[in-house]
Amino acid sequence: MTHELPQRIDIHEEGPREGFQIEPAGFSIAERTSLVEALADAGLKQIQVASFVNAKRVPQMADAAELFAAVNKREGVKYTGLWLNPQGFERARAAGQVDLAGTLYFYASDAFSRANNGMGMEEHAQAQRAWVHRYRDVGIPIDTAYVMTAFGCHIEGAISEDQLARSLRFVASLEQSESFKLQNFYLADTVGMANPAAIQRRVAMVREILPHARVGLHLHDTRGLALANALAALQVGVDLFDASIAGLGGCPFCGNAHGGASGNICTEDLAFLCREMGIETGLDLEKLLTAARLAEKIIGRRLDGRLMHSGLPEHLHGTPGTS
Repeated sequence: MTHELPQRIDIHEEGPREGFQIEPAGFSIAERTSLVEALADAGLKQIQVASFVNAKRVPQMADAAELFAAVNKREGVKYTGLWLNPQGFERARAAGQVDLAGTLYFYASDAFSRANNGMGMEEHAQAQRAWVHRYRDVGIPIDTAYVMTAFGCHIEGAISEDQLARSLRFVASLEQSESFKLQNFYLADTVGMANPAAIQRRVAMVREILPHARVGLHLHDTRGLALANALAALQVGVDLFDASIAGLGGCPFCGNAHGGASGNICTEDLAFLCREMGIETGLDLEKLLTAARLAEKIIGRRLDGRLMHSGLPEHLHGTPGTS
């Protein structure tokens, strides 16, 4: 399982959506748009701004359409949203400012699927067929899919490689029966149960079963292994990551005695790791730190990012900002 390190990676920013969905409602649109615009200024080319979900379950996202309308969009940046049902999708379409993408979602944990969607993983997987048709009907290509809880579940416990393989094979069969090919396929460590060895083995599984898809990772830092897991992924050539500025975020539906899943892997820490290893990200580290400190100011408490508190080492000060 040897690969060269990638020369460049892409980081898709999720902090404005994944971060604020788990915080108390009430942050102003002006505060949140200022963060989105700071992230674009730092060089991020895809930013997930908000989700179009049930406002009773996630009141923090009730003003998603208004937030999108307020963002001063930068050319060359995609401003994406998340939806989980047709009503949310229609709200996103009506919002006008959303860069729509055809994304499918699958689960490796039946228990988590039931908790998150009210249906088992197999029923939910079959429901993705309707999403293929829905996206096609409005001219949106199906290009990305996620398998959630790909490494473990706080309800069900360990997720075996056989369980994950069943989910992957269903995706492959859906591609064949519906005549499409995914560009990107993400393994999501939804509740932070992955380890470096599991990362490498399961990335290899995706490449075997879905060899045409670019593998991405959605990592949470619940147990402090997110950067180690990212390094393991880099070592096998993974070049696509979701991340969250200042380590914001978490899953609002996986609370437990320890507070649930903590935020995504921290954007600026991942970018710094890549910079030190000679891997290009296209991001300005100084501006990322500015965005991280803005996020901390808005939230009003110390956030989990490391680089934002320690600062750049002296040899990087005054150098060109991109990594």
